[in-house]
Amino acid sequence: MTNSRNVLFEYAFQIWFLARAAMDMPLSPSWSEICVRLALTMLAGAIIGFNRGARGHAAGFRTTILVCLAASVAMIQTNILLSLSGKTQQSFAVMDLMRLPLGILTGVGFIGGGTILKKGDAVAGVTTAATLWLVTVIGLCLGGGQLILGSIATALGVVTLWFLKWVDVLIPREHRARIVIVAEDSWRLVAELPQLAAKRRCHARFQQRTPSLEPGKCEFAFELRWKLPERSAPPIEWLQEMSEQYVVTSFELTTENGR
Repeated sequence: MTNSRNVLFEYAFQIWFLARAAMDMPLSPSWSEICVRLALTMLAGAIIGFNRGARGHAAGFRTTILVCLAASVAMIQTNILLSLSGKTQQSFAVMDLMRLPLGILTGVGFIGGGTILKKGDAVAGVTTAATLWLVTVIGLCLGGGQLILGSIATALGVVTLWFLKWVDVLIPREHRARIVIVAEDSWRLVAELPQLAAKRRCHARFQQRTPSLEPGKCEFAFELRWKLPERSAPPIEWLQEMSEQYVVTSFELTTENGR
């Protein structure tokens, strides 16, 4: 029920946005106005796409420009055909021009969905998908003649992708790792390690116990969780302390950055 309401709300917002854009568009744009719109579209897509390309994302520099350009051209075509739309007494159909840019928004949703990947608990590509959605709306604004609104949206997008990135990396977030320890064939380690981890503000959860090749030994696997800023190193001091008390055979970071 909630998903249906969200879809209806999103659809209503898209219709309102496109209807508002149509009210601000001149019925007969000149070629000079069209060239200005296309030039600003290419510039906006290039500025935002450079960020995605520089970070090695699938939807990079050229992809972002093409998505923004496609939305702009669709809106320009809608603008040109506005003077031909309407319904006369002799007609039996109505030309709904808003379906063209609305279809562009829907199509970009599929492209953005293709950039989102899920591996276990980690989800990657969400920011790239949101960026494609943003450049589509920017393209619709610039293609519809709303140059100031499109320029402001481009500037805010650049601020979000470039400058707020430094704020994002300072936010403490949860990190996860998998550690395997060889210890005596008893369950004492299952109780000791979480207590040791709690002293370092870390959470250790027992996952698996398997026999070791050494007689009387077993391998114990734990999932470790701690909160630190994104670029912080793992708790090396605590790992060294564990290495002095136990035989650590494996340590693997399982947290993935999805931005």
